[in-house]
Amino acid sequence: MLMTKERRPAIRTLRGWAISVLQDAGAIHECEEHGWAKDRTDPHARERALELARHDHPDGVSPDDAVAEIRAVLDSVGDTCPECPPSD
Repeated sequence: MLMTKERRPAIRTLRGWAISVLQDAGAIHECEEHGWAKDRTDPHARERALELARHDHPDGVSPDDAVAEIRAVLDSVGDTCPECPPSD
């Protein structure tokens, strides 16, 4: 029986790639209830994501552009879900 390795779905945009890298590094996660991305505020996870962007960027994208997109996504994500009620 031929065994194949499961392939990840193709990422269609640089932003989608950056979100995937940030999730894999543990820098962001998804609100379970609403699906919004939330920043984990973990500096080690952020650094892992930036290192991945520098060394394993998509074909045709420079390391600098990959890092810039990671930073842009991080700047656009908050640490709370906009739809969840504020915790007191």
